[in-house]
Amino acid sequence: FVGTWQGTKEGRTGYWLRWWDRGGNLLPWAVEQIEQERQRAEQERQRVEQERQQKERLIAYLQSQGIDPNNLPPF
Repeated sequence: FVGTWQGTKEGRTGYWLRWWDRGGNLLPWAVEQIEQERQRAEQERQRVEQERQQKERLIAYLQSQGIDPNNLPPF
């Protein structure tokens, strides 16, 4: 449904007509959806980078112990 929302958009503060779902949750504007997706993508990029760094540290540790990480026995 359409309802009012008080906030700031494009440098203007006031009451705005916004879409709400049946649960009373505000539905984001397209620009808000884009920003949310950008933030989600950045968090995912950081997570992947952390995993890559952790893998590199593990490989370096194994190699320092004389273990070839490419020749490990199967589980």
